[in-house]
Amino acid sequence: MQVLQSYPQSDSLPIIKSFFLQPARRLRKSGINTMTQRISSESKDEMSDCSHAEILVVDDDALSRRVLAQLLTTAGYKCRVCKNGSEALEIVHAAPPSLLLLDFDMPGPNGAEVLRRLRSDHNPAVAQIPAIMLTAHGSEESEVSCLQAGADDFVTKPVNAAVLRARIETQLRLRSMRRQLERQNNELETWRRDLERDLAAARLTQQSLIPQKPLTMPGWQVATCYRPVIQVGGDIYGWLRMKNGRILFWIADGTGHGAAAALLTTLAKLLFHHGSMEHDMPASVMEAVNHDFRSIFGGRSFMTAMCVAVDPSTGRAIIVGAGHPPLLIARRTGATEAIASVAPPLGLVEHPELTETIVDLEPGDTFLLYTDGLFGSSKSKQPGLSPKRLEKMLDHSAPSAEALLRRILTETAPSKGEQALPDDVAALAVRRTA
Repeated sequence: MQVLQSYPQSDSLPIIKSFFLQPARRLRKSGINTMTQRISSESKDEMSDCSHAEILVVDDDALSRRVLAQLLTTAGYKCRVCKNGSEALEIVHAAPPSLLLLDFDMPGPNGAEVLRRLRSDHNPAVAQIPAIMLTAHGSEESEVSCLQAGADDFVTKPVNAAVLRARIETQLRLRSMRRQLERQNNELETWRRDLERDLAAARLTQQSLIPQKPLTMPGWQVATCYRPVIQVGGDIYGWLRMKNGRILFWIADGTGHGAAAALLTTLAKLLFHHGSMEHDMPASVMEAVNHDFRSIFGGRSFMTAMCVAVDPSTGRAIIVGAGHPPLLIARRTGATEAIASVAPPLGLVEHPELTETIVDLEPGDTFLLYTDGLFGSSKSKQPGLSPKRLEKMLDHSAPSAEALLRRILTETAPSKGEQALPDDVAALAVRRTA
């Protein structure tokens, strides 16, 4: 039996559209502006770091100190001087400079000892100060000693002014890049914490949308499962009481994972609830959901879905699917049936041909609604499952709907183990008991 019907635009759709579409545009625009401003700001900071750098010159020779101080001041740097390693350590700990110009040979703590103490300091601002070692020894052994002591670079005496300036600029540029990287890492960490907080909030919100307790229906058993890949997922299920007394069991699988997919599940529940309030046949409900979903996204997004309208008193069930994996029925007699979806996923076609399939459920019969996450995760090393293989896993002798569903999940989506779920998993098993 096919049901085709046109539906008027709901008064609530403009509000829903503005909620789902406009924030994305604002976020994209805001993100671009923020990124541009941050890059511009960081570039200015880098220029400022180099032009206002303060250099500490440590040399026991007074003439060398004066010459180096004059050279650095002329080059535009702020300059401080001290005559030995002990004084240098005190100055650095009190107010760390941008760069250290350190003589290797000095009485007391020499340049190598000063650097070893600084590099082992617990304060990163002290331990990571760029240091250029000044040495009168041009040998390879002296150069290795400077670098092993923790120097970032070295310059041999007598000092070549051009070489010294080039190496100072290189070290200050590296320092600026390191600080910029640290700022960006801090921003990423802040973003990660905010994302974790938002996902936790979204998880609580989505959990509130999914039925927390199985439906109590005399003569029937209902068992459920929901396992997202991350905190939130794109699968959702539920049940609604229709105007004619039937119970509408429904399940949907939105595209993607995470917050975007979770937003689709929120919309799905809203649309199914809205459709069940206005229509009393499952095909009409699905048609209404498709119409509203497409009106919001304009074909840019879709979701698979299947619903079953059950008459609790007679056991008659009316099934409609849209791009969703087949509904499976485990008969008490040991037979198994599969009801495939005929229509494409909701949101892709403006007027899909939604076909209703009628089945009669006898006491002991169980039907299974599920998402395709069951196909992608198996305990064995074999390829992913297919509907046919899943059909063979149905345990007709299971004493309850819960036992049947647990057996399926044990084989296809174990809750613990080395293999992580590649997709969200949702499943709903309903058995007639009387």
